[in-house]
Amino acid sequence: MAFTRATGKHRAPGRMTRRSANIAGVATLTAAGVIGTLASPALAAEAGAALAQEAAPAAPDRAIVIDDSLAAKIDAQADAQRLAARKAAKAKAEAKAAARAKAEAKRKAQAREAEERAARAAERERLNAYRLPVAGSSVTTGYRTGGALWSSGSHSGVDFRATSGTSVVAVGAGTVVEAGWGGAYGNNVVIRMNDGTYTQYGHLSSVAVNVGQSVSPGTSVGLSGSTGNSTGPHLHFEARTSEEYGTDIDPVAYLRSHGVGV
Repeated sequence: MAFTRATGKHRAPGRMTRRSANIAGVATLTAAGVIGTLASPALAAEAGAALAQEAAPAAPDRAIVIDDSLAAKIDAQADAQRLAARKAAKAKAEAKAAARAKAEAKRKAQAREAEERAARAAERERLNAYRLPVAGSSVTTGYRTGGALWSSGSHSGVDFRATSGTSVVAVGAGTVVEAGWGGAYGNNVVIRMNDGTYTQYGHLSSVAVNVGQSVSPGTSVGLSGSTGNSTGPHLHFEARTSEEYGTDIDPVAYLRSHGVGV
């Protein structure tokens, strides 16, 4: 049998179109029972495979899978960047806090050091300061005053006015080298001063320090009285260059040289 087709230019059907047409035809023939009787087993198998392929669900679009993976990567990168930013901000805050703590500790240390320096300076000033042996008193008998009352013929110190029981204090810092009975001096105290000189406090009614004791300016050494070679309550005060009798120096000049108004 011969077939004719319309004249004119026609595009030949594509491979997929031809394949689809063939499959459709095979399907029709199969349904009619023709394939089973007329076609070869190979043709039947090919037709069945084609039908199975057409019936199978379409594979997911690869571009969509790639897009989902990229979005996940972008999200992960964003999360990582946010975490890194939080860590950086925390580290920066901790660094600032540490710097503030360090600065505060330094300020406190400097303040303590300044206080300690001030305290040491005040202590040095206190230890180097001199004062009257009897507060608010005045001299009643001067240095080198002559008379029969003194075995040497003159007064080896000065007398400060003081009623019995008046507090007598160290005029400066030093160490007690004698404390107790001193013959004509009665109850007396001798102090080796920090500058190497000696001071003596005589005719005391009682002694308040011991030999070897360190004293500061204003430390009580006893109470005034009239013990020993004395005509009445007062304080006999001497300044010496050594512990020995006869090395006396002018007590008033000595006190004035240390800033005491007498």
